[in-house]
Amino acid sequence: MRLRFVPLALFASALFLAGCGEINQTIDKAQACLEAPKIVTQLVADVTKFANDPQGMSKALDDAAAKLGETADKAANTTVKEATDDLAKTLGGLNVTDVNGAVDAAQKVTTETAAYLDQIRKACS
Repeated sequence: MRLRFVPLALFASALFLAGCGEINQTIDKAQACLEAPKIVTQLVADVTKFANDPQGMSKALDDAAAKLGETADKAANTTVKEATDDLAKTLGGLNVTDVNGAVDAAQKVTTETAAYLDQIRKACS
């Protein structure tokens, strides 16, 4: 009689594990939806702070790109992952060597982060 319940127990375990996987993906999406805007908010503050410091701005851009890349790796939602990866690549590609470059980078950050936050808002709602 116990042998009859073994397949049922295995089936129930499989359903439970599949359900847990879905919960983990949802948590990852929720974490990404919370974490990414925080990173962007900090970046905008740093860009303003380092407007006349090309080295400081360059470091802030690189740090934000790295953090966004880590967040993208955790994101289970494809839209969140792609948008976050794209912004990380854009930020990582900005080269700030002088004050004029810092001004250009600040403008690019403003434009790119506004578009990114709109994508994230739609994907996370």
